Amino acid sequence: MAISIKSAREIELMRESNRMLGEMHNELAKLIKPGVSTLDLDRAAAAFIKDCGCVSNFLNYDGYPANICTSVNEEVVHGIPSKERILKEGDIISIDAGMIYKGYHSDAARTYGVGRISEELTKLIDETRNSFFEGIKHAVAGNHLYEISNAIADYIEPFGFGIVRDLVGHGVGTSLHEEPQIPNFHMNRKGPMLRAGMTLAIEPMIALGRGDVDWKEDDWTVVTQDRSPAAHYENTILITDGEPEILSLVD
Repeated sequence: MAISIKSAREIELMRESNRMLGEMHNELAKLIKPGVSTLDLDRAAAAFIKDCGCVSNFLNYDGYPANICTSVNEEVVHGIPSKERILKEGDIISIDAGMIYKGYHSDAARTYGVGRISEELTKLIDETRNSFFEGIKHAVAGNHLYEISNAIADYIEPFGFGIVRDLVGHGVGTSLHEEPQIPNFHMNRKGPMLRAGMTLAIEPMIALGRGDVDWKEDDWTVVTQDRSPAAHYENTILITDGEPEILSLVD
């Protein structure tokens, strides 16, 4: 398993790509409300990416037809934006997005409530996000990759939520998906040792019910088999000689 170690120059380009992505997520969050279509969000993202002088790394990726992924309620990931998909009060929506800046990719996802949502959905969103931060406590040079995976699972399992096992995190850099694959569930092996300069997309995908999933007829949209709502939280991080740096999170 060859995991790329980024040079100082490459890290700066990754920082910039992810900084702009973090800013885009913040802007898209302001648009989420009842009555908005997922196509509206995609168009806003396209305009933002163009203004940054970047291109979407999702558009045309293996034929994917949009700039971002917009996954609503039981859709876990890869939901395709549509003018017919109108957000309603009480929905939740996951936005997964990325862009390419001077050849370097960024990748991050967030789940939002639409208007007022139930307490159980708020908890699902919050704990999915929290599991990411529990995981990256172990994202330290000298540790092993699956310490991140196990920490995410250890955090989530007591809530009774389902961990999606068919989809995992990944390395990211000059390609959107690089080695290594990063599960969000328990692994018996240690996995590769983490080294400073690795850039990883850590992305818990968590269901209110079971974590088993199906693909819809469009061959992209992943849904929970039991149609329970799901949440997704992702950031691109940099392994350093100290604490990990979260590249795609902009306050």
